[in-house]
Amino acid sequence: MLDVIWVGGDIASMEPALGPWGAIRDAALGVADGRVAWIGPRADLPDSPGRMARKVCEFPNQWMTPGLIDCHTHLVHGGDRAREFEMRLEGASYEEISRAGGGIVSTVKATRSAGEAELLNSAARRLAALTGEGVTTIEIKSGYGLDLETELKQLRVARQLGEQFGVTVRTTFLGAHAIPAEFEGRPDDYIDFVCAESLPAAAAAGLADAVDAFCESIAFSPAQTERVLQRAAELGLPIKIHADQLSDLGGAALAARYGALSADHLEYTSETGVKAMAAAGTTAVLLPGAFYSLREGKLPPVDLFRQHGVPIAIATDSNPGSSPVTSILLMLNMACTLFRMTPQEALTGVTRNAAQALGMQATHGTLAVGKTADLCIWDIAEPAELAYRIGFNPLALRVRAGQDSHGGAS
Repeated sequence: MLDVIWVGGDIASMEPALGPWGAIRDAALGVADGRVAWIGPRADLPDSPGRMARKVCEFPNQWMTPGLIDCHTHLVHGGDRAREFEMRLEGASYEEISRAGGGIVSTVKATRSAGEAELLNSAARRLAALTGEGVTTIEIKSGYGLDLETELKQLRVARQLGEQFGVTVRTTFLGAHAIPAEFEGRPDDYIDFVCAESLPAAAAAGLADAVDAFCESIAFSPAQTERVLQRAAELGLPIKIHADQLSDLGGAALAARYGALSADHLEYTSETGVKAMAAAGTTAVLLPGAFYSLREGKLPPVDLFRQHGVPIAIATDSNPGSSPVTSILLMLNMACTLFRMTPQEALTGVTRNAAQALGMQATHGTLAVGKTADLCIWDIAEPAELAYRIGFNPLALRVRAGQDSHGGAS
């Protein structure tokens, strides 16, 4: 017998074989042991809902979607960078702020001085905003410690968020995010430290589900980045990469060469990089919040991703500097208005393709028999409303692994 069955509304399963939105009208979905056990038109149910399940829930005039996935965040950090926001408005570029000692390094100072309880409490507030808009799975990176103690502290806090607040957390070690003050002028020595000490320690502690690196002129060269990717591969950890955000250093092609789960940002990625990603099965993660906040003028090559069949995911990039965003629904709208994606592509980007960017496509991202019963029910007439409306949250119910929640970190 099923634990629960939802009946009477429409489902956007996001299963491509079912056509636009993977739509099932007047649908039913049954859950057993936290997984989808039955899905299809209500008329096809083999018995009455009350005889099939211990609990029957109706959702008439509503839509159900998979739980949303935010596949790129820096949610755990100390302090903020509101002053840098002012500086950008006064004309300073992201690169100028970084080279003047601001940017990532300023957040490093605040994060190193914060205790775990303080980091947990501040991150929980940001997480509440995201789960309140239907996020059931989230990736959280380190990278604001840049020393062994703080990198591990960030990852421990990320794990605690998943344990305490009803959300699935995937952790990513991002020790190669910036050069800390104690290694100023010695980037290769810092990469030595990452590869020999902090990355292996995170792996040994079981705190890293993946490894990331920032390949950019203000961070690490392709050769330095590749050393981190090589070490991650030796440790058996999946790879992600911040690539081609401010210039084309070939980061996307580098990511593809190592079979990365994803390459993220990608504003300056060339067609060569796109083709390499397609061949490797690497997902493109686009971050419209950072594009908007930094007032970038170079659009990521969305048409090339479509042309070559590269899956496009969308994420908040929630961080204190370049994307102080805690609204996944706003990212859907921005993906459409800024990047000219369709509403269906945008929703696919925070469900099916976001799951692929985390290596979770076998269990998450669509509503299908056998997959984890992460889902959202929305007070909307059509799925496109999720991208169309701005500053409007139509979430009626958030369900993770078959368990009801009304959103928020509670």
